[in-house]
Amino acid sequence: MWLAMRRGITIICADSRQVYRGFDIGTAKPTANDQRRVPHRGVDVADPTQRYSAADWVHEATAAIGEAIAADRIPIVVGGTGFYISALFRPLWQQPALDRRQRLGVQRELDAMATEELRRWCHHMDPARAHLGRAQLLRAIEIALLTGQRLSDLHVTRARPAPFRGSYLLVDPGARLPSRIAARTAAMVDAGWPDEVRALQRDVPADAPAWNTTGYDVVRALLRGEVDRESAIDRVVIETRQYAKRQRTWFRHQLAGDAVRRLDPDASGWQEIVDRWMSESEMALRTSMHGTGEPDQPEEGRRSR
Repeated sequence: MWLAMRRGITIICADSRQVYRGFDIGTAKPTANDQRRVPHRGVDVADPTQRYSAADWVHEATAAIGEAIAADRIPIVVGGTGFYISALFRPLWQQPALDRRQRLGVQRELDAMATEELRRWCHHMDPARAHLGRAQLLRAIEIALLTGQRLSDLHVTRARPAPFRGSYLLVDPGARLPSRIAARTAAMVDAGWPDEVRALQRDVPADAPAWNTTGYDVVRALLRGEVDRESAIDRVVIETRQYAKRQRTWFRHQLAGDAVRRLDPDASGWQEIVDRWMSESEMALRTSMHGTGEPDQPEEGRRSR
């Protein structure tokens, strides 16, 4: 927001939980005021009952990037869902056609299974993806059942060039991250997170995909009286720290070899680091556009941002 208020920027949220309408406080969604001040995309684009995929997000993000560039704004992709970022900036794959009725039937059967049961299935069907989270397990099994092929193999055999290249600013407070997580979790509860969940429970089915967001199961347990406030906060903090650890691992491995500028948000002079990164990234974007208003596409439609 600091950067976007100083330059013409559109923020594109790469967050697999902020896509869901109504799930606001527990996902740290941009506030209504922030969204009025700066254009945001990728927020509130799916119903809580919808299984929203990385491919869905890439479609939305690609359109948002095009709109931003057409309006002479700089698109900045912000968020920690590594699978989304990978789908946008890594080679894509062409999904084979799937029968909609068969797909819905498979999804209904798989949704009823526990995550560990899905993991056992995936160990047999697509071992390379068996370590991933529930959404990725569901996807791998679905593809294997409907196509007879492994998703990990299709990513190779049906690969096509990614549409964009990324210039990365990796914001990480280092050893202060656990205390930040604890403070933010308590602030979320104080801001009315339990009230938000109570209201959502009236309209959103208990098995809706949106409930798989970190912390929401714990807050539901709090409302049922199964845990007290402090215990609930402690459990959410632990879950969030575990997720942050997985994020760090992903960025360390997946961005290896890319141009990455690291930033400690508590360090003095962070503004200069951000400004320098932004200027370099903007120059690369302007150069790729060659003054035409459209990104240059020298290699099978590949575009730079």
